[in-house]
Amino acid sequence: MTDVSPKPAAKSANRILQGLARGFRRRCPNCGEGRLFKGYLAVQPCCTACGHDNAQYRADDAAPYFTILVIGHLVIGPILVFPFILTAPIGLVLATTLPALAIVTLGLPPVIKGAVIGVLWAVRTG
Repeated sequence: MTDVSPKPAAKSANRILQGLARGFRRRCPNCGEGRLFKGYLAVQPCCTACGHDNAQYRADDAAPYFTILVIGHLVIGPILVFPFILTAPIGLVLATTLPALAIVTLGLPPVIKGAVIGVLWAVRTG
């Protein structure tokens, strides 16, 4: 009879994906039930569902860094390829792109910070 248990690398990869998924949903990385944040980016020190210490994961500068990276490379760069940016009146361009950029820029940091905390949880407990 052969052992079919997952190898340690597969276990850690699954744990990282689990932490990422829970972080993207802004839930406690340990149980997936409790809220991870008590405000916009303020981490709930202790999970209300399982009591896990979420304050131990320091992801303070990761959210702005990755937000700038994503916005700059995956949003601004492709927008510059569209010809309407160069040919349309500047007022129209600003009126259409700035609100969308503001929404994306303000919406990403909690999701990214949650994902970083999820990965930190997976690496430290895996």
